[in-house]
Amino acid sequence: MEAEKRSSSRFMRICVFCGSSSGKKTTYQEAAIELGKELVEKRIDLVYGGGNVGLMGLVSQAVHDGGRHVIGVIPRCLISREITGETIGEVRAVSDMHQRKAEMARQADAFIALPGGYGTLEELLEVITWAQLGIHQKPVGLLNVDGYYNSLLSFIDKAVDEGFISPTARGIIVSAPTAKQLVTQLEEYVPQYDEIVSKLIWEEVGIED
Repeated sequence: MEAEKRSSSRFMRICVFCGSSSGKKTTYQEAAIELGKELVEKRIDLVYGGGNVGLMGLVSQAVHDGGRHVIGVIPRCLISREITGETIGEVRAVSDMHQRKAEMARQADAFIALPGGYGTLEELLEVITWAQLGIHQKPVGLLNVDGYYNSLLSFIDKAVDEGFISPTARGIIVSAPTAKQLVTQLEEYVPQYDEIVSKLIWEEVGIED
């Protein structure tokens, strides 16, 4: 009965990118747990990088504890580094980082980035680029905890000002300070493409809608 009372979402599963570290601020850790609880509240399953340490472990444990399905996609060479003790949910081992990203993208209806480092940024920017090129129409969100992504957003705005990113492509990125606000904005997201992108035809990419 409790599950029936929870609100539902147009998303079946969201991919979350985040650090294998916890970060120095407790607010980052609290945001990861809050995001997990928001996915549970919205009856959304999780796909993520497969680790059970750092922010990855916190968000996945929160979703799993809430009774939603968790799919972790992890390269075999990182299993000993990013998984300690018992695994969380379903773990899918892949051969490399490229397969990891492609599998997570295939499984997800939307993407959210929590605070993280190089790996998180690389995953985030790739799905943004895929959206820019029209490979997928899935919304991409930044959970901008305590302004963590302010500098990145300022850089992107600078790139728009200097003519390297179009104003339309700038609209790909959705940002909010809380999980509840971000998921709501992602649900309301309507994809827009530059004219040249709308004419591209992608074949055998494997992650289109």
